[in-house]
Amino acid sequence: MSEPVPAASAYAGLVTRAVALLIDALVIDGIALLTGGAINLILVVFGASGRISVGVALAGGLAWFLWSGAYFVTFWTVTGQTPGARLMSIRVSRLSGDIGVLRAVQRFVGLVACLIPLGAGFIPVLFDDRRRGLHDRLADTVVRWDNRIETSGNRESGVRLTSDATDVLEDGTEEITPLAAASRPAT
Repeated sequence: MSEPVPAASAYAGLVTRAVALLIDALVIDGIALLTGGAINLILVVFGASGRISVGVALAGGLAWFLWSGAYFVTFWTVTGQTPGARLMSIRVSRLSGDIGVLRAVQRFVGLVACLIPLGAGFIPVLFDDRRRGLHDRLADTVVRWDNRIETSGNRESGVRLTSDATDVLEDGTEEITPLAAASRPAT
């Protein structure tokens, strides 16, 4: 028998989550930029001047905020992960399962509140045992590594992925995945 291997943390850390948020910000802002450009082009074609009033600028800012909220709430509710989270292989959930619309809205409001003081609301992620920020505490959510992804080769071989970085084979034995092997102390 081999020595027990300490499992890698099931919860995603600050850097992974920050990269996922950056990817999502690029998607949100890219779509907003294309939409704003298309609207401006249409207005110019119909003879509008290139000047923007304060009211139009405020309406644009409100539309961007609502678009951002709809983006996060929809993805968190439907799949538990935004495109950025999917690329980083992380998923938002409750300890008891997926989150609903109300918790997704609470989490978005908390996310905005975490960003306002120069991102200080994310500092608890560094110290919390489940790596939760203030927005996670507000919505009672956690961000875990996504282990729902299985390759067709694993399905065919009867391997079921688990959250503790081991594979459970058809005969019930466990096999260490590369993630767990990487966290093994050097001997």
